[in-house]
Parts: sequence; structure tokens; C-alpha cells
Amino acid sequence: MDLEQILQRVRSGELDIDEAKKQIVSSARISDPLTGPDNGGLPAVADLGFAQLDLEREKRTGFPEVVFGEGKTAEQIAAIMARLIQHADRVLATRVDAAKAEYVIREHPEVTYHPVARALTWFKRPLLKVHDGYIAVVCAGTSDLPVSEEAALTAECMGNHVERVTDVGVAGIHRLFRRLPVIRGANVVIVVAGMEGALPSVVGGLVDKPVIAVPTSVGYGANFHGLSALLGMLNSCATGITVVNIDNGYGAGYAAGVINRAMSRRT
Repeated sequence: MDLEQILQRVRSGELDIDEAKKQIVSSARISDPLTGPDNGGLPAVADLGFAQLDLEREKRTGFPEVVFGEGKTAEQIAAIMARLIQHADRVLATRVDAAKAEYVIREHPEVTYHPVARALTWFKRPLLKVHDGYIAVVCAGTSDLPVSEEAALTAECMGNHVERVTDVGVAGIHRLFRRLPVIRGANVVIVVAGMEGALPSVVGGLVDKPVIAVPTSVGYGANFHGLSALLGMLNSCATGITVVNIDNGYGAGYAAGVINRAMSRRT
């Protein structure tokens, strides 16, 4: 019996509330049809052989399992997305190159590719901005855009409004000052920067909101593929800054989305 049938029986008086609660809990514990019978209340898992998909992650965390496309074949990504589409209202796959994306879209024409963010998305219905306020994604340079867009797209997939502030690095800091009203109005600020990674420290000293710093691997030799930016951000003297891993736009966007959702609920 599905949820709608249970609720209809409650409305008609055939089922009392306590019994309805038991049936809802029981139905939620039934695993995916391809994984076998009731699994004793453990979260449902879809076994694809090469992947074990967590079908109940959204129930626990508020967002479905995300596909990390790097290192997976196009066929694997397409198969994973096919199963997730059956169980979720939205699917996000990150780090997908254009060749893999072309194959996935041939298999699933309803999927959209975002070339700058290198990500695939699918939505059962139009995406709504369900949380109050917005997240500002501040990008130091155009070369940092792939990471910045990954962060912005992730936050948008979680139902957040995102304001993008692009190419405002410290080499021309007056560009940043022009966009301060937008940045200061955000509930959370993501700052993406490569090279020496100085921009989060500057922003952290100008706003009263959480700042999530994202070091990128953009830079010359002594940048060490983002390590110098990472260390610079970790050693920032500005308060209120947290730092994610090198090029981890997804992690920053997700963290910002969780923060904004919590702030929206309190409001």
C-alpha cells in the first residue's frame, strides 16, 4: 500500500492515525525491488554490481546521492543516473567531461549538461528556490569559473537562490568593492580563488556572514596545483572562514546550501 492509499483510508475513517503511522514506517522500510525483500529496516540500496546506490539518502540528509563522474565510464554514469531517476526528484552528477555527457544525454535526453561546471542535472519538475535569502558565489578569476560554477550549480540544485560575483580577484580589488552590497546581503558567501588564494581573507574581513573558501589548482609552478592557495586560506587571519579541499566546488556549494536551509528554517 502506497502513501496516498494510506492517507485516503485515514480520511475515510477506515484507518486510525496510530495504525497509519505503523504502515507508513513499514512501507518506508521495504527495499528497492531489485535488491530483494524487506531488509529489516536498513536503508534501501540498489545493487548495480559496480555501484551500491543509497536510495534513502535524501530522507536522511535532505538531498539525494550525488554522482562523482570522474573515474567512471560514461556507461556507468548513465546506468547510475537511470536508477536514481526512478527514486529521486533531482539528480546531480559532477566532474563529467563533454564526451561522457554526450553519451549520457543520448541515453537520457531529459538530462542537461552544464559545460562550465562540468556537471549533469535532471529534475522531475521545475526547480524552485525553496529557501529564503541567497548564497553569493564570489570568483577571483575567469580561470576559476569551473570550480565556481560547480559550487553555484550544487547550491541551486538544493533549492537555493545564488548570486554570482565573477572576476573580482585581489589584483584589481576595486572590482570587489563595487559588488560588496550583493556579497554582504547573502546568508552565506562562497569565495573561490587560485594563485595565492588571498581573496577569502579580504572578503572575510568585510562581511558578517559565514565564508566558505575554495582553493583552486589555478596558478603557476609554485602554486603546487592549489596547495599554496589551500595553505594560504587555512592560515587566514580573517575570522569566520572555513576551507574545503582544492577544486571542491561541490563540497562548498553543498555546505552553503545546508547552512542557508538551516537559516531559512529559523526565519
